[in-house]
Amino acid sequence: MICDLPLSTTLTKGGKWSARVSKGKVLRLTALEPGANVALWLYRADHPAERLNIPDTLKAQHTARLTRHHVLMSDEGRALATITEDSLGWHDPLGGITTREQIDMQYGTTCFQVHRNEWFKSGYENALIEFMRNGLDARDLVPPVNVFSKVWCDDAGGMHFDVEHCVQGAQFAIRTEMDVIVILSNTPHPLDPRTKYPSVPVRLDVEASASLGMFDSSIVCPESMRALENTLSLAALYR
Repeated sequence: MICDLPLSTTLTKGGKWSARVSKGKVLRLTALEPGANVALWLYRADHPAERLNIPDTLKAQHTARLTRHHVLMSDEGRALATITEDSLGWHDPLGGITTREQIDMQYGTTCFQVHRNEWFKSGYENALIEFMRNGLDARDLVPPVNVFSKVWCDDAGGMHFDVEHCVQGAQFAIRTEMDVIVILSNTPHPLDPRTKYPSVPVRLDVEASASLGMFDSSIVCPESMRALENTLSLAALYR
C-alpha cells in the first residue's frame, strides 16, 4: 500500500498497519490511553534488504534507549528516519516482540474462529502478515523499536519493564529520510507483566514535513550526521 496524505487512522487492540511512505514525511503516533506499545519496523522501499539495524543505531549514538533527535539507522549506515517528537523521553529498542506461545501463556488461549476480532494477536504474527503484504517474509524479521515502552537494566543485567511509563496522550514522531516501508504492530511488549491483554488504541497520523534531517540543527551526534550524509549521497546517485 502507498500512503496517501494526509492520513489519520487508529490502530485498535492488536491492530497492525503498513505502507510505503516517501521521503520527507512525518509519521506520528499518539497513545489514546495509558500503557500503549507499538512495535515499529523500517525497510528501504526500493531495496528492502536494507533495513533498520538496532545494534548499529544504539552503538553509533551511544545509547540504550531512543528519544528525540536520534536517527534510526540502516544496516548500510544510512538514516531511514529521525525521531522528531517525543513526549516520554524513552522508547525501547531491546525487548523484541511477543510470540503466539507467550500470548497464550500470559493472557489465555484465543483464536479467530471462536473469538473473531477479539482474539489476542502477537507481534510476530502481525509482523509476518504485513511482511507478506510488502513482498517480505519471516527471514526479513529484525528487532523493532517498541514505541511508548521503557525497559531498564539493573547492575546484574536484569531487564525491567516500567508499567507506568506511557501516559494518555503520549506522542512519538519520526521524519522519513528516504522512501521506506513502515510496519506497525499494536501488540503487548514481551516484558509487560500485566495479565490482562492491553487494550490501548493508538492514533496514527502521516503528513508532509517542513524540513529534512541534514539541515536540522538539532542533530548533533557526529554518527547521526554521517548517516544522514550517507542517505543524501545515495539519493544523489538516482538523480
